[in-house]
Formats: sequence, structure tokens, C-alpha cells
Amino acid sequence: MESQSVYNGEDQVGKAQPSELSKQSPVSSAESVKRSSKSARPGVTPMTRASGPTTLSRKKVEGTSVSNSSANVAKSTVTRSSLTSNAASSASLKRRNSIGALPEKQSISVTKRADNRNSVAGNRSTSSSVSEPLRRSLTETRRASLPSAATKASSPGSISETKKQTPVSSVMRSSRVSPKSDSSKQDSVEKPSVRSSLSLSSSKRVPSLSLDSSGSNTLRRSVSKVSSPSTRSPSVTSGSKFGSLSASVGKGSSLSGRRKTSTPESRDSRFIVLPQVEIKGGDDVRLDLRGHRVRSLNSNGLNLSHNLEFVYLRDNLLSSLEGIEILTRVKVLDLSFNDFKGPGFEPLGNCKFLQQLYLAGNQITSLVSLPQLPNLEFLSVAQNRLRSLAMASQPRLQVLAASKNKISTLKGFPHLPVLEHLRVEENPILEMPHLEAASILLVGPTLKKFNDRDLSREEVEIAKRYPAHTTLCIREGWEFCRPELAADSTFRFRIEQWKDHLPPGFLLKEASVDQPFEEDACRCHFMFVKDRTISTDSELILKYQWFIGEKTPTNFVAITDAVGEVYLPKHEDIDKFLKVECTPVLEETEYPPIFAVSSPVSHGTGYPKVLNLSVHGELVEGNVIKGYAEVAWCGGTPGKGVASWLRRRWNSSPVVIVGAEEEEYLLTADDIDSSLVFMYTPVTEESAKGEPQYAITDFVKAAAPSVNNVRILGEAVEGNIIKGVGEYFGGREGPSKFEWLRENNDTCDFVLVSTGTGEYTLTKEDVGRRLAFVYIPINLEGQEGKSVSVVTQFVKKAPPKVTNLKIIGDTREGNKVTVTATVTGGTEGSSRVQWFRTSSSKLEGEDGLEAVSTSKIAKAFRIPLGAVGYYIVAKFTPMTPDGESGDPAYVISGKAVETLPPSLNFLSVTGDYCEGEMLTASYGYIGGHEGKSLYNWYLHEAETDLGTLISEASGLLQYRITKDAIGKFVSFRCTPVRDDGIAGEPRTSLGQERVRSGTPRLLSLQIVGKAIEGTKLHVDKKYWGGEEGSSVFRWFLTRLDGTQTEIKGATIESYMPSRDDIGFHISVSCEPVRSDWARGPVVVSEQIGPIVPGPPTCQLLEFQGSIVEGQRLSFIATYSGGERGSCSHEWFRVSSSVKEKLSDDEFLDLTLEDVGRHIELVYTPVRRDGMKGTPRSIVSDEIVPADPVGLELSIPDCCEDEEVVPQKSYHGGQEGSAEYIWYRTKTKLQASDLVNIFNASEDILICGNTLAYTPSLEDLGAYLALYWVPTRADGVCGKPLVAISNNPVTPAPPVVSNVRVKEVSSGEYSGEGEYYGGYEGTSLFSWYRETSDGTMVLINGASSTTYEVKEADFNCRLLFGYTPVRLDSVVGELRLSEPTDIILPELPRIENLALAGKAVEGEILKAVEVIPKSDKQQLVWGKYIKDVKYQWFCTSDKGDMKSFETFPSQRSCSYKVRLEDIGRCLRCECIVTDVFGRSSEPASSETAAIMPGIPKIDKLDIEGRGFHTNLYAIRGIYSGGKEGKSRIQWLRSMVGSPDLISLPGEIGRMYEANVDDVGYRLVAIYTPVREDGVEGQPVSASTDPIAVEPDVLKEVKQKVDVGTVKFEALCDKDRSPKKVPGVGSLERRILEVNRKRVKVVKPGSKTSFPATEIRGSYVPPFHVELFRNDQHRLRIVVDSENEVDLMVQTRHIRDVIVLVIRGFAQKFNSTSLNSLLKIDT
Repeated sequence: MESQSVYNGEDQVGKAQPSELSKQSPVSSAESVKRSSKSARPGVTPMTRASGPTTLSRKKVEGTSVSNSSANVAKSTVTRSSLTSNAASSASLKRRNSIGALPEKQSISVTKRADNRNSVAGNRSTSSSVSEPLRRSLTETRRASLPSAATKASSPGSISETKKQTPVSSVMRSSRVSPKSDSSKQDSVEKPSVRSSLSLSSSKRVPSLSLDSSGSNTLRRSVSKVSSPSTRSPSVTSGSKFGSLSASVGKGSSLSGRRKTSTPESRDSRFIVLPQVEIKGGDDVRLDLRGHRVRSLNSNGLNLSHNLEFVYLRDNLLSSLEGIEILTRVKVLDLSFNDFKGPGFEPLGNCKFLQQLYLAGNQITSLVSLPQLPNLEFLSVAQNRLRSLAMASQPRLQVLAASKNKISTLKGFPHLPVLEHLRVEENPILEMPHLEAASILLVGPTLKKFNDRDLSREEVEIAKRYPAHTTLCIREGWEFCRPELAADSTFRFRIEQWKDHLPPGFLLKEASVDQPFEEDACRCHFMFVKDRTISTDSELILKYQWFIGEKTPTNFVAITDAVGEVYLPKHEDIDKFLKVECTPVLEETEYPPIFAVSSPVSHGTGYPKVLNLSVHGELVEGNVIKGYAEVAWCGGTPGKGVASWLRRRWNSSPVVIVGAEEEEYLLTADDIDSSLVFMYTPVTEESAKGEPQYAITDFVKAAAPSVNNVRILGEAVEGNIIKGVGEYFGGREGPSKFEWLRENNDTCDFVLVSTGTGEYTLTKEDVGRRLAFVYIPINLEGQEGKSVSVVTQFVKKAPPKVTNLKIIGDTREGNKVTVTATVTGGTEGSSRVQWFRTSSSKLEGEDGLEAVSTSKIAKAFRIPLGAVGYYIVAKFTPMTPDGESGDPAYVISGKAVETLPPSLNFLSVTGDYCEGEMLTASYGYIGGHEGKSLYNWYLHEAETDLGTLISEASGLLQYRITKDAIGKFVSFRCTPVRDDGIAGEPRTSLGQERVRSGTPRLLSLQIVGKAIEGTKLHVDKKYWGGEEGSSVFRWFLTRLDGTQTEIKGATIESYMPSRDDIGFHISVSCEPVRSDWARGPVVVSEQIGPIVPGPPTCQLLEFQGSIVEGQRLSFIATYSGGERGSCSHEWFRVSSSVKEKLSDDEFLDLTLEDVGRHIELVYTPVRRDGMKGTPRSIVSDEIVPADPVGLELSIPDCCEDEEVVPQKSYHGGQEGSAEYIWYRTKTKLQASDLVNIFNASEDILICGNTLAYTPSLEDLGAYLALYWVPTRADGVCGKPLVAISNNPVTPAPPVVSNVRVKEVSSGEYSGEGEYYGGYEGTSLFSWYRETSDGTMVLINGASSTTYEVKEADFNCRLLFGYTPVRLDSVVGELRLSEPTDIILPELPRIENLALAGKAVEGEILKAVEVIPKSDKQQLVWGKYIKDVKYQWFCTSDKGDMKSFETFPSQRSCSYKVRLEDIGRCLRCECIVTDVFGRSSEPASSETAAIMPGIPKIDKLDIEGRGFHTNLYAIRGIYSGGKEGKSRIQWLRSMVGSPDLISLPGEIGRMYEANVDDVGYRLVAIYTPVREDGVEGQPVSASTDPIAVEPDVLKEVKQKVDVGTVKFEALCDKDRSPKKVPGVGSLERRILEVNRKRVKVVKPGSKTSFPATEIRGSYVPPFHVELFRNDQHRLRIVVDSENEVDLMVQTRHIRDVIVLVIRGFAQKFNSTSLNSLLKIDT
């Protein structure tokens, strides 16, 4: 069983179970607390056994007495509500601000439950009995990590005081019991001599009960003397004068106290649960040498051993830990108040199981040498000389007490991952601003209390405002500052640490990490800039390594493969800190890393993001390209994204490619000269969609022309047309070429026979030769691909053919038909014919045919039965004499095959015509498919009569001849029936002889019946063999020796054994005789017996005696049936439905139970040999009752309200409703007066008329007399009887019941109870207050039946006490009512809920509560409101104002109106919750229908990569109703100029940049338009200046640097529009450009010289124009008369030409192109 203790702020209070106390040593019994039950006496609470070293602060109190410290049991001076003091009389004490401080006031409260939900209660004391607070220190520890840890040890303490001291036990309250409950298990308690009260906690300021962990105090006032029952425990010899005192006052401490405010929330958190330490009984695990002036742990007689678990060495002279290594199993070690100075704590490293360590009151200056103790949970180092808390990490430390030191810095603060309580009072470091926030940062989320107080919400919020790396900086010595300055201050602090290790010539400007989210890209930022004072050309390389920490920024572990600038936190990283180290590398030299720490990883948004999107694959027709997306899932479950491909032709919008919804895409001919857009939207398994992203490819090129799968269609037979086909690939097909060649049999060469077409007709010249087909692919531009050819088989001669095919004959079942045909194509040989059947009248190929014969030469065919109902098909295959076959021909019959009428072709019956034989019929059926033919068998007296139907053989082909058929003819008739129900003519087969009889015989023979004298026996037999005649029977007797004798005259089928046959066996024989006197063999049955005598019988049975209650009945019986044996009889009582056995005596005495019932006698005759006969019974008449008589009457002693039941006895049938009269008389009447009690005295009063009587209040002091007239149930009365009590009626003890509390009005209660026990005197009333932890306290001054609630009663329960007092001053036991419900203030109310804001889309509505003005509501809202919850709703359908739907995620006081809300009404519902968990009635407010907002566009942005070849898209968030046809206009703006240049026709959401945009900013103006035409304010967005694509830029730089460049181009002289431009219309040109001029030269040929078509300089109006609808064209304009249109192969070449020309012409431009190209001039 586990024990628990409580740590109350600075105190340690514990308790142990009774079962543990009996096992403990004298020391352990002084350190444990035993829970005691409630006293049997009301109002008195037993004192519990004292636990642990308890330090008491005492104060002078008048009128108190001191109990003897050596006594085992003392009288209790504490009532149920005890140990309370008056706040007015309490002296102000200075509070001790360290572990173990004593507060100004405290109360003693006890945990009522053992489930760790402990609370402390405190209140101002009002009794003068005890005016000084009682202090206790009982360490409450959690279960240790050892497997055996099950109980706890109390914290040590000692007493050192010169004044006289008195032990005082802790007072603990347990559960209430009723006044009559058993008190055998409780401590002995006498009636209280002094009334005192136990203080309870309330919502007011509540002082805490605390004690320094060192357990020391200096007393400056005398102690109040309180006697209490103590446990039987020997005194502890620890050097103290008072051996029985387990707690004393320490040295060097002073009493201090101050008020502490406690809210209902913080009150329950004042106790913390410390680890439990196992307690073992026996001195072998404990050592207590407190105050023994021990100087060394190696001293003789110290008896340290490895078995010790609890070692108390406080108040000694120890200065070294040498020798402590032996305590390998110690759990609690108290070294307080010694001479340790430190360092030198290394020996504690062997104490691996140590859980509690007390080092208070020493001279320790440093804890650096304190090793890591894996199980240490409590550490007290108060009252030392520590300047910091630097020590090794303690992984399980929960409480650290370091008050009263010289701590001035947090540098080196250890890693304490589970620390809950930290105390550093009375240290210089308290002057640090926001010390509590710094402690929260250092410890982390486990910290619950700081300096004995709950964490301040303000400090918690302040701690959240510091950067994540603040903790590391604090431990390294950073000076803590305000949160708004922390970011810059910590960065400067880290720069100062790193400045000597940074690469020379570089300065660190930034080191930070983005806010990390689950599975989202988290980027680190390390920015180095070159120091201008130092010249360096080397490039700085940065290496990264990511680390993951804990829930505090400590214990970072490197993350494998996380070495990039970006890291995606995983799900398991949530709430943990990230750290990234950046290692700068300069000229292959690695410098020490710098780092940055992130805030804790947050949960992902659930909406995925695309980090990178690319398309892989060669952009050539026929290839497969694939889109690759790198996705950050942001906490969602990875799912399959939505992919789509779009095709974009030059100067047009992208178009979705239908069916292209996978990541892979096969390029087709439709994609040629188009660029593809890969759109990808990431989607999680939870259906959360991210923002779609796109990637654009270059233009797709056509593949070289080719052809696949070239083949020849058609059979190579003379006269057929064959066709050559193939699958063309490679752009659009042009005039491809086709050739047919014939093989030369002599040379095996192929000779051209046809061109230009893919079809060819085979002629006679082709027979026996092969043909070749050649396919030469040519695209639309005239490019010729590789030819492909295919060769046919040898051309065959035309095969024989069939014409004029017919079927001759009648198509009926069984008929023979013949096929005839005319064969052409040579001489007919052995042609073959095969027959089929089909259900269709039309011949549709051979698939639906079912063969009914094999292929054979014969042309005749007999139609089988299986062809009935089908059409007959003949397949005729012509054959030549040389075996060559032609194409088969088919012919179908004109009608379906008909069937014949059903008939029999034969009928016969086989079998022997003798009785018992089986006849079998057989027949042959023709005429279609047989159905259910009819079978019948008949019997004929003569061969000519019609016969009689044998019904049982109908429908069967077999018949077994029965007895009825003897002498008759048997015939069988069969009527054939087809499956369609048509019946044919019946046929009959008649037998040739009559049926003969069988030989007579018996199949079985046996005797039926019992072999008993007088019982008839019968013969049971089965005869067979015709009609039975007079068979012969004979009966035989067989003796025991086997001699058999025939019984004369016994010749029939039955026989009755006589007395002479007794002892013999009997059998019978039978000779079967047929009616025609034919005889069969004789059969003899088996013997039965021997024959036994008959049963005994009772011939006569009758009663003797009177049938009256109280009389005796007997009987007479006559026996027959052999020699009489021991016959038996039974008496029964018989009612209407019940038969009850009474006895088996010779007679029966009639009783009251027999009255009105019958008596039955059952007689069973028994023969001498023991055989019983049939029982015989007789039933009497109804029993008559006797006359009524009263035999006895007496009255016992009488007491008030206790039912009196007189003792009486009655005789005379069933007693009826007798007459009872009770009399009350002041004097006791004599026997003579009782006879005539009616007239005995005038003082005699009638007080009752029932058998039982309960004396009332009026009967007290009087005698009771009873007058009784015995009466039978039928109304007959007997002689009356009178009796009187011996003593007068006495009153009952005073008690009260049904004590209850009623609420009279709000805040006013009334107590009630039902008094009983004589006349009530002046009863006593009291009221009690019960706190949430079960502690009860008497409310002083509340002594009436009514009580008005005070604020101190809130969160408590009220109990009403009723002590009954009888008129004669006899006092009864106190009774308490059941506790009321928890007294709570008035339920918070909201008078009204108002909505601030406009009901317009995009506006913010805010809910504002109107508080009632009543004082009670103002008090509730001012002190007891905990939470205000909001819920927003909207109408489900527009116009429906009654049905509202909930917004699950809208729970704040404000709500931003959305687009979906337009036309609907919104409602906000508000519910207020107080600190007691109650909620107010919901208040709500509704809006009118939401109106759409003014259309506007937010977050307008232009997406694109910034190069002149990229696609740009405009993105924005629209609001203001449903968007209509908003307008978009793209413009171009020169950098530094406010002028905008419109781009005509560019009004779409996407814009593809070109070389004209280089150096300009692209501007998009978005004018939002609502669907009803309302326009909003236009919004513009712009890009950075458009840069040249890097590949183009590189090439342009090279060519400009050369100074002279030539380009090849094509010139289109014919500018008329063409659907498909031909190659022939373009002519080759040479474009020459240099820094001075440009010219276009037409190259020379064999017949001409080169000619310059255009020449000019770059002087305006010279310019170069582009064509937006053609990426291959450009126009060079020298002046209004000289211009030329050129075409190049790719857009890349065109852009290079334009940029090179503009680069050379830069001096004439307003903006230098060199500056755009970054070319040095």
C-alpha cells in the first residue's frame, strides 16, 4: 500500500496508512501519519499520529493545559472543528522567504482522498484556545524509480531550543460516520473539555502552511499548549532532552510571515506531489544520528552500511563526504546544518538511488562538483553561500530549494528537464527584472511554482516574447534584459563570443531561423558581408548541420542528412527546438561554427506547399516527359496531387489537354511548336489542397519523319486487291511516296510495277511471284525519311468456288436430305460436306453453328432427333483432284426441322407372375423429345375385361405382385407424351397367365402379454401365402427340469394362466393353413415366464373416530391376494389444491391446521413375499373446528414509541378478528378490578383497539391494560381476558432524525430536524462549513436554526448540527445534516449581447457583453468570472431566419464577415463560465442579412521568375461579393519613370514576357468588378525590372565584346497571308552588325554576286521590331523607306540578334542596354 505526502509551497506534509505504521521502527513511526476515522461522538475529531519531524511555532495562550509527553493516550481538547484562531488576536509574523518559511497564519487541513488531488485550506482563526499557527513538515514523495518503491519517508527535522517544549500532534479529519457507528477501530477519545474550531479555506486570502526543508526555526514566543491523543511509540534518542518529541526548532532561523492571496484556482495547486520513497520497517535500513556532533563519516561506531536507505545526519560537525560511498542504496540523505563548504561532492556519485538530498544550513559556495544523480527528485541547498546554481544536469529533479544564498547570476544554470518548484528567495538575484520569466525560460514548461507561488500569467507571457536562443545565452552569462531589447542584445552577445573565430574579412549580419512548422520548409539565414577595410577576393562557402533538441533548447542531437539551408521538420519534432550550425569555409579552411536556434516546432497547417516544380525529358515529339514536384506536406498525410498539362501556342493562352492528368505525358504531333505548362496542386489524404504551381517548358520540336508497322492488307490471291499501309510519325505528313515491285523468278530481283498509290490489283502475271511494297515517309516541309518495305507471300492461283448450293429433301425428324452444288474453278474432286444446326433462320457465319456431323464426302444426311426445332446448315468445301480446297459455301434449310408425332415402337413386360415377384416394363419411344409419359398397371379378372387400376403402382415401370393379384391377369399400359405435352396413342401389354399364390408360411410368431396368474395371453403372428385358412394352435407348459406338457383344450389364439400354472414357462406352436387347405411348416414361439401369482388387493377401507378438531382418527382395512405381508398406510391433509403428508402412525390427532380441510388415508396392500398391491384411499368429510378459548394474556414493559405486542395463546379453530381494547390508567389495577375494568375508575381511558400498541407521548407515566375477547374466524366468541402492565410507560432517549437544511431564499438557509424522546427541552443548534478537501469547521455565532451565507462560505458546503435535549435535561447525540450543495455566488448573467460593426462582407463584427448593474452581479463579474466563450452561427439558407448552422472554428468574440455569408444572417451566442465551472444562460444577438462589400483586391502580386523568356501571372485575393468580369491591363514601366506604356491586347491573367520588356517593370492594373457590375478601386502590382535570360545574356555579352557579328536568317519576300507557309517562299540572308552600322546581305550564287539589300546606322528612327504572334520573326527598320522582315529558326536566336543590335545602338537609347546587361563600357 502506498503512502502519500504533500508539499505545501515550502512545506512537506505526509501521511501513511495504518498498515504501514505497525511495521515501522520507532523512528519511522515518528515520521508517518496515520489516517483515523471520525469519532463516534459528534463534534469530536480524533488526533492522528504525528508524522515526520514537525517544527512548531508557539504563542502564549491563556487557559490552556500541557499534556504529558510520556503518556500514550491523552484526553482530547479538540472538537470536530478545532485549532482555529482569531485573526484579530494573531500577531503579525515576519515570513521566512526560504524553503521552510513559516507564513503569517496557517490552518491545518488534511487530504480526504488519496488520489493526489490535494488542497490546503486556511482561514482566520476565531478561537482563543489556540492562537498560534501549527507548523508541520511531512515530506510527500512520489514513487521512486526502484521496483520496490511503494511507500515514503518523511523529511527530517530536529529541535534545538532552551525553552520548555511540548509535543503537539497533527490534526487530521477523516470521513464522517453516524453517531451509532462502531468505534472499536478508532483512537480512544474522551469528551471534549475545551471547544475549539478548525479553520477552513475560503476564497479570501489564505496563508500557507510551510516549513523550510531544513526543518529549522527560531522560536520567539511561547507555544500554546494543546493536549491530544498520541500514538504508542518509544522516544527517539537523538541527543535532545525530549526523547518523545519528533520535531524541534532549528537554529539560525527566524519566524516570519505575511499574507498571501489565494484564488480558488491557485488554492488547489498549493500542494505539490513529491516522489514517493519506500518505507521499510526495521532499523537495518535507517540511521538517525541527528545532533550527535559527528565529525567524520569514518568514525568508529557510526555503522554506515550499504543496506541503509534513510540516513539523518543533520545538526552535526561534518565537513567532508569521505566515507559516504558505502551508501549505495540510500534514498533520503539529510546533511543539513553541518560544516560543508564544498567542493567535494564527488563521493555522492555512488548514491545512484538517492531521491532526497538535504544540504541546507552549511557553508557551501559551489555545487559544480555535485555529480549527476539519476534518481534525485528533491534538493535543498538553502542557507548556504552559493553564488550560482551551476551543477551537473539532474534528470529527475522536481524541487530545488536555494533560498538565503548569495546567488547573483544564472550563468551555468543546470539542465533540469522535470523541475516543478524553484525557490531562490533572499538572494541578490531577486533584483534582476523578470527573474521569474528567466526561470521559466531556463526550466521549461514543467515549472509550476516559483518562490512558493503559482507562476504569474504576466511572467509567462513575458517569457514567450524572448527569442528561442535566450536560454543558451543566459547559461553562457548574458545579462537578462527586457523582452523588446532581447533580440538585439542576444545577437550582440553572440557576435561578441564569435568575433575572434569568424573568417577574416567578413562580418556576420544575420543568424536566424524561420518559425518552423511540421513538414514545412524551414530556412536558416546566415548573412556574411565583406569588411570594406579588408580586401579579399575569396568566396565564402557555408556548410550547415541541423540539430533537434527537447522541449527546452537543450540536449541537441544532430539530424542525419540535414545539411542544407532548408529543413523540413517531422511530426515527431513538434514542440521541440531546432538548432542549425553554420560552418564558414574560406579557402579550404573551416572556421568554428556559429549557430541559431528556432522557436518550438508548431503543428503544420495541414495545407501542403510545392517547394520545387520541374519537367524532365527531351521536348521532341514522341518522347515522354514527366513533371516532378517537391512537396512540403505541412502536417497532412501525403496524398496524390492533382496534375494537369496545358498546351500553349505562341501568343495565346494555355489550353488544357484533355486526359493529360498524370505526371507523365507523351508528346504528340499536336504539341509541336507549342510550349507545355505543367500544373500541379498538392492534395493530402485529408483532402486539403495547397496552392497550385506551374512549370513551363520550351517549345516542342517535331521528330524526323519515319514510318512503323508497314504491312500489306489482303490475301495474295489472283484477282484480289491488296493495300499497303503504315503508321507515320514525325510532325505532319506530307506527300509520302509509295512503290509496288514484282519479283523476277529468274533473277530474284524486284521490278517496279506501280507508284503513287497504296493499292494494287493482283493479275495473272503475279501468280507464283512475290510483290514488295515500299513506303517513303515525307513530312509537310518536304523532308524525306528512311524508307521501309514489306514483301507478300507468293501469289496464289484462284481456288475453286461453289455456286447454286441447295438442300434437297423434307426436313423432318428421321428423313434423309441431300445437298447439291455447282463447282467452278477447275475439275471437282472429292468435295466434302459437313452438317450443322442453328437456331437462327439467317446464316451469319460459322460462329453460331453447332456441328451435328463430321466432314465427309457423302452428300446425303439423315436428320437426327437433336436437330428438331433447328435449321439445318450444309457446309460445302470444294476440292480439286490435286487436293486444293476452295472457300467453303454454306446453305441453310428453308424451315426448321419438324418432329414426328409421339409413338411407341415396342412394349414388353418381364418377370414371374407369382405372389411377391417383381414385374418390369420396357418400351421404345419415337416422335421428338419424350416428356412425362404415362405408366399404369391393371388387374383383370378375365382377359377381356377393362381391368382395375393399381393406384400404388401408377407412374412406375415396376410392380411387385401383392396378395390382391392372386388368380388375376396383370397388364401394363404406356401412353407416350412429348416434351411439348402432346400425347400419342397408348399401348398395353397383358400377361399370359394368372397370378399364382405363394406357399403358406409364418413370417413371425410370439406371445403377447405378461406371465401373471389371471392375465390373458395372446398370439401375435405374420402369415404369408395366399388367403389364410384355419391355422392350428397348441399351448405348452414347461417345468424347470425341461419337461414340456401340452395344455389340453388350449387350441385358440389366446390363453389365461390359472393358479396351477404358477411356476411354469409357457409357449405356443402354429401350423399355417391356407384357405384351400394347403399347409405350411409348424413354427414354435419362444417361452415366456415363469408364471407368477397375481397382485395383493385391499377389499375394504373405512375411518373410525369423530371428525372434529382435537379428536383422534383410526381406520379398518380388509386384505386379499395371497399371504398378507407388512402393509403400509399414510395420512394426508387435503385442501383444494394442496395435498400434505402428515404421518404414517396408526392414528391421527386433528389440529387447527386440519380445520376446514379433509383427511385422506392411503392404504397399500403388501404380500408376504414383499410384492405391493394397488394402493387404496379414502377421504374424510371436512374437519369441524373446536370452540374458541383464550389460554394466556400478558403485557411486557412499555417504552415510548416502541411497539408493545402482548403475549397471548388461543385455541378453537382459526382465530378471527378478535376484539382488543387498550386502557390507560394512572394507577395499577388489581386482579379483581380487571374483571370489571369498564367501571373500575373514571381515570381509565381507552387508547387503542388493535393487538399491538405503540405508546405515545400522552402515555408516559401511565399503566396500560388490554381487554381481549377470543373470537373464531366464523364469528363465534369465547370468554374475555384482561391483563395490565407491571410498570408505567417510560420515555425514550432524546434523539433527532431527518436533520436537513432548506434554502429559504437566496443566501439564507434554515435547519430542521424531527425530535423524538419525551418532551423536548432547550435543544442545541450549530452550523458547520465543509471545504472542498473535506475539512469541517464550526461557524462561531451560528447557533440558531437559520443562517445567512457569507462570502467565506463560497465553494464550501454547509451542515446543520442538532443536539437534542429532553425536558429533564438528558442530552442526546449530535446529528448532522447532509452537506448542502456547494455554496456558490449568484450565477453570472448577461443582460444583453451587442454586436459592434457593420453587417457587410469583409467587416469585423465584435460581440460586447452588457453586465447587469446589481451588486451581486458586479461581484460575480469582478471576482469569479473564469472564461467567456463565443459561438457564431449563420442561417442555413438565404432568407431562412430560423434555422442556424454552427461555425465550428469561430469561437472568438470577433468574426470577419465572409463571401459565403452574403444574404444570410449571423448570430453570436455568448456563454460565461465562472471559476466554479458554472455557465450562464446563453445570450445571443443576430444581424440583419449580410450585404456584399465594395469589391476590392488584396495581396495583388505578379508571379514569375524575372527573365524575359518567362510566363508571368497575376494573383490576388478578391473580396466584395461574387466576382464578375474584373478587368486586367498589363503595362510596361521604365525604371525611375512614372510613365506607363500600355500593352495592347494583354488583358488576361497571364503574360509572356519578351525581349522588348528587358529593363522595364511589368505593371498589372486589376480593376475588381462585382457580378452586378459594381466596380472597386483599381489596384496595381509590378515586377522588378525584367532581366535577360542567363543563357541569352551570356551569348549577347560574348558577341557584343567581339564587336562584329554575323547571323544567318531567312527573308520572306512574299508577305501575303498563308495558312501553311512553304519552304520555297523563304530566301537566305546574312545579317551583319557591328558597333557602327547594320546591313542585310543577300548571299551570292553561281550566277550572281552578293548584294546588300539594306544598310544603315543606329541613328533614329532606326529600331528593331518584334512580332508577338511569331517568335521567329523580327523587323529591322532603318528609316521609313528601308526595312526588312527576317525569320530565324528559334526564339533564342531572335532574342540574341535583337539584344546585340540594341547593345551596339545603346548610345541612341534613353536607357543604356549595357547597364541592363551589366556590360562594362
